Amino acid sequence: QVQLVESGGGLVQAGGSLRLSCVVSGRIFSINAMAWYRQAPGKQRELVAGISSGGRTNYADSVKGRFTISRDNTKNTVYLQMNSVKPEDTAVYYCNADLRVTLKSRGSDYWGQGTQVAVST
Repeated sequence: QVQLVESGGGLVQAGGSLRLSCVVSGRIFSINAMAWYRQAPGKQRELVAGISSGGRTNYADSVKGRFTISRDNTKNTVYLQMNSVKPEDTAVYYCNADLRVTLKSRGSDYWGQGTQVAVST
């Protein structure tokens, strides 16, 4: 059974930093793209940042220059370094991974349970 477990969320002051981690565990053959999404109260879930298996990254315009996504393939872990955070970054952050559980299986999306990030003024 595949599990994605996020950690690192919490309360931070505006202008501060936070680092989120997400560990993928279980029966995994390969992990393709990984990403971070977020959902603020009353809003739809949105893509924050993504990273391919080769390390190519993409970011939402709202976080470019402030957030950095990275991954450690030896640890099946993806990170989100959040700098210069703003109150509008307040949301539940979800880890997402497109992975295959066997050689012959197709890639499927898996999600973590989410971690809350709250930015105070």
